[in-house]
Formats: sequence, structure tokens, C-alpha cells
Amino acid sequence: MIMTVNFEYVGVDVSETLTAFTKEKLEKLFNRYEFLISATVHFKKEESQHDSGKICNIELSLPGPRIFATSNERNYEVAVKETINDLERQLKKRKQVYKTY
Repeated sequence: MIMTVNFEYVGVDVSETLTAFTKEKLEKLFNRYEFLISATVHFKKEESQHDSGKICNIELSLPGPRIFATSNERNYEVAVKETINDLERQLKKRKQVYKTY
């Protein structure tokens, strides 16, 4: 199964390390939830927030409504982890829905 992930860096320098880190985390989700189609990841920086402001948005495509999560943390790695944890909670709920049919 091929995982399609689109990265968008908004006002942030593109980071190969961050891209690889995020792909690795997303791969676990894609392996666990075979109905996932693709993911779009946005990284952006909120200048006005001093202690946080590193924002990660991830949208997952799958059958039915898309799933979206966002985190605003002091670094992107933490934001990625938080966002993926949130997506995982939503996916668990969605999987329950699929099982009832």
C-alpha cells in the first residue's frame, strides 16, 4: 500500500528531518488503519505566540468525511505527535462506526 503525504511549509523553512519524522509517524497510522487514502500536512509559525507558535495541521483522506487535527506547540516534533494522537483518537471512533455495518 502506497502512502501519499503532501507537505506544505507556510512561512517555515522546509525541513527534511521534520518531513521524515512526520512520515514515520504517519506510516504507523496508515499501517493500522488500512482505509486511509492520503494525508496533507501543513507546518506554519505563529509569530505572535512566544512560548508556542509551531503549528502542525494534518488532514487525512479516507472514505466518508475527512479527519482533521491541529496542534500548536513550542516545537514541531511535539506538535506532530500531538496532532497524530488526536487523529488516532478520531480514527478509533471512525473504525467503530465501520465495524457496525
